[in-house]
Amino acid sequence: MALPAEAVRLVVVADTHSQPHPDAYRLVAEQAPDAIVHAGDIGDLAVLAELERIAPLFAIRGNIDTSAHDLPDALVLDHPALRILVVHIGVYGPRLRAEVGAHARAVGARLVVCGHSHVPFIGVDRGLYVFNPGSIGPRRFQLPIVFGTIELAPTIRLAHVDCETAAAWSPP
Repeated sequence: MALPAEAVRLVVVADTHSQPHPDAYRLVAEQAPDAIVHAGDIGDLAVLAELERIAPLFAIRGNIDTSAHDLPDALVLDHPALRILVVHIGVYGPRLRAEVGAHARAVGARLVVCGHSHVPFIGVDRGLYVFNPGSIGPRRFQLPIVFGTIELAPTIRLAHVDCETAAAWSPP
């Protein structure tokens, strides 16, 4: 699926579980994204309608999304700067799952975006970049409530935004 060719800023969210943080939509809109990617565990599909009001939306089904029959389990997003594979369950700890890595290589993706763990993460595993935006849904354990951004120009940059402070987030 093609991202808008002129897109330079993506917002990536995951694991909303029907209850995005009260400031999530406002903070996402403030990023002025050219497109939004939801990496699964949406919950109430009204979440997608709210995100679509902000920017074009690309979404996949997560393991809790039993009513999201029209959404794919994986999605390949094409942009002139980057091919992205979006899956819900992509890592096992800090490592890319073998079948996900094989899928990414088979479709020529350089970046794997995943959700599920609620753990915000930017890394490289076996030559593939891995990006988990974290979760903007209800807090799980002591994890932050964050979403991700992908800048596609002039260089590719991955980052996180904290929903509670509106500031850039990085691990403590």
